[in-house]
Amino acid sequence: MEHNHTHHHDHSIILTHVNTAFIVGIILNLLFVVIEAIVGLSVHSLSLLSDAGHNLADVASLALSLLAFRLLKIKSNESYTYGYRKTSILVALFNSMILIASIGAIFYEAAHRFFNPEPLPGQTIAVVAGIGILINAATALMFLRHKEKDLNVKSAYLHLMSDALVSLGLVIGGIIMFYTQWFWIDSVLSMIVAIIILFSTWKLLKDSLRLSLDGVPEYIHIHEIKETALKIAGVKDLHHIHAWAISTTENALTAHLVLDKNTTIADENIIKRELKHELEHKNIHHVTLETERENDPCGAEVC
Repeated sequence: MEHNHTHHHDHSIILTHVNTAFIVGIILNLLFVVIEAIVGLSVHSLSLLSDAGHNLADVASLALSLLAFRLLKIKSNESYTYGYRKTSILVALFNSMILIASIGAIFYEAAHRFFNPEPLPGQTIAVVAGIGILINAATALMFLRHKEKDLNVKSAYLHLMSDALVSLGLVIGGIIMFYTQWFWIDSVLSMIVAIIILFSTWKLLKDSLRLSLDGVPEYIHIHEIKETALKIAGVKDLHHIHAWAISTTENALTAHLVLDKNTTIADENIIKRELKHELEHKNIHHVTLETERENDPCGAEVC
């Protein structure tokens, strides 16, 4: 019981920390969108206005991620027996699609500006973009610690870091344009940044799509689960194993557990508790086991 309490306590701390990070991220990035839009309109900078629109889409994505985390706390009911946990996976998928779409928008705008370069106030662009680096990088660091534990957190981290990279490209481009008047350099840097974002986003898209289709989470391996079960005294086999994600932080598993023919009901309960305990170390929180005896395995017609 102490083990379960520790896991629950750690999970609650993570949710609280991430919840705060989302709120701070939304406020700071929305403020930056306003700054970019005002300056972009005043100096007629299409690059700043485009980046403001990109950042506004990211604010919406952060808001969706925050909503998904809030929905994790809603209790299950007769209509939704797992509650609304799956929304966290769907939001991660949606956010990755937004990132892919934003990459296309960056490429389109960069190509347009490359063939139709316009004089831009490089110094002003660099200063505003520099503020963007500080805001996005600082907010992204709030998600760094937990980004490998949750797809939703990872998508938020990638959104913010990609924004920081875009801002860095704008800073470099602004400085170069200020000293050389090479206005086409802004387009080249935008394309480079878009390629970097694509590489970091592609894996997120694949992972979230797999979990949306109830595929086995990347860090869970069926053969390891079976090996873990077979190490427990009295266990003869584990088959018909199904593992899937019910949220970006919780996983479920169902399986048929084959026990020694002389196993008593009391021993069976002990074995099941031990196996569930071991599976919790593998980040599997909801386990349903159907037990069988080795001399009376389930037939193919009932399995």
